[in-house]
Amino acid sequence: MEFSSTLQQLSKVQKPAQGVSFYSRFVNRPAGRLLAAAAYRIGLSPNHVTAVSALITFAAVFTIALRPPSYVLGQWVSLALLLGFALDSADGQLARLHRSSSLSGEWLDHVVDCAKILGIHAAVLISFYRFFDLTQPALLLPVIFQFAAVLLFFGGILTEQLRRRSVKPPTGPPAPASSVRGLALLPVDYGLFCLIFLCLGSQKLFLALYVALLVAHVVLLPAFFAKWLRELS
Repeated sequence: MEFSSTLQQLSKVQKPAQGVSFYSRFVNRPAGRLLAAAAYRIGLSPNHVTAVSALITFAAVFTIALRPPSYVLGQWVSLALLLGFALDSADGQLARLHRSSSLSGEWLDHVVDCAKILGIHAAVLISFYRFFDLTQPALLLPVIFQFAAVLLFFGGILTEQLRRRSVKPPTGPPAPASSVRGLALLPVDYGLFCLIFLCLGSQKLFLALYVALLVAHVVLLPAFFAKWLRELS
């Protein structure tokens, strides 16, 4: 199958755009589609793509923890994290193209995603401790962010799994994606979080952006929980 034909086939097996932020919808999924097509052409399996995503992401995570922050370092870290994120989209698209989606593959994907969230905030904590001029209470910020991000991730995944059991799949065409919701979800989108590392060379700016996204996670967490509970009730 030619690359262009592979892209056309992938466009037919996309997930609905409902409940997805603008970044994931207009940047990450299209990038993942290109990577999935390339992976298909060279014979990689979805699990291979998941493994590559993990390796690239954790190379960036260890770099954050071990190297002094700078703009050049931040650019590399941001690019690596975004590439890992796009590959995370590519593995699922490749599985749907192969019609080889499996419980083990989904499990691996979610475990790797959870490890990424835990690892990246742990790396930020180490960087804050080693390289930033911060008071000790400020070191709690990555801990709080990690707590909120893991809760959002796990809550969303668990809700999706439980919905599959209890809710009949829709028979008609999916409802159009909400632009308002797509914009509102940007502050808790992992892709936007990856972009703030472009500012890693400026301690004050990076800290301000990190805290802003932390506040967004903490504020939106109760709203997500209420929505998920209502959907499952």
